[in-house]
Amino acid sequence: MTAVLTPLAPAAESRPLRGRPGLAPATASFTGRSLTHTIRNADALVMAIVLPVMLMLVFTYVFGGAIDSGGGYVDYVVPGIILLCAGFGASGVAVDVAEDLTAGFIDRIRTMPVAAGAVIAGHVIASVVRNLVATGIVIGVALLVGFRPTAGPLEWLGAIGVVTLWILAITWLFAAVGLTASGPEAASGYGFVLLFLPYLSSAFVPVDTMPEWLQRVAEHQPVTPIIETIRGLLMGTPIDDQAWWAVGWCVLLIAIGVVWSTWAFGRKSGRR
Repeated sequence: MTAVLTPLAPAAESRPLRGRPGLAPATASFTGRSLTHTIRNADALVMAIVLPVMLMLVFTYVFGGAIDSGGGYVDYVVPGIILLCAGFGASGVAVDVAEDLTAGFIDRIRTMPVAAGAVIAGHVIASVVRNLVATGIVIGVALLVGFRPTAGPLEWLGAIGVVTLWILAITWLFAAVGLTASGPEAASGYGFVLLFLPYLSSAFVPVDTMPEWLQRVAEHQPVTPIIETIRGLLMGTPIDDQAWWAVGWCVLLIAIGVVWSTWAFGRKSGRR
């Protein structure tokens, strides 16, 4: 009897392996993760709004009469408060990045086909979004307490652009601090140095009222030209070449933050 041979079933075709996600999709995913954490734990965002608003109220109603008896001090101080708001909001990135490192989240991401550096970029972009929202709220409160900008639509766009550049610059620096620090507590402490810069600028008083040695510090640090540019755009005060210095400082700080973060991220990777 002749055996009937049945043809073997064709071997199941192996499914092609999914490719490594690009940097943009991975960054978008981690940005969403950071924003979700913000919604679940809004304490940091609330404090980033409350502290600048409290400082604005203190300087306007407690010190404002002594500094400007005409009652126009709020128009002078708001640009500085805007930068303080950005600093307080961005400082949380240092803690968030340090927590991701110490909790092993970034190590787990390295085992997946995902660009681990997208985690840092996601933190930065989410911080920019949070800070722009917080800045809008602070400006709204400033309008309620007497802030009266003279800017038109183009000047407002210019001011928002400068603020966004500054937020991006300081956020990258805070991300680098978080990668370099030994833990979240250390990251929070080191970030205080960056938060202190507006107090050594023209944020609260004109530079020419300071001691001569302090004037040199205030004139040659990044915050003063950024504040003077925002103040000029919103209030119509002279800007001169401050705008070029403001943009130049922001671009330089962004480059420093990105390079520093990349170096620190690679160094942490090498150790682990």
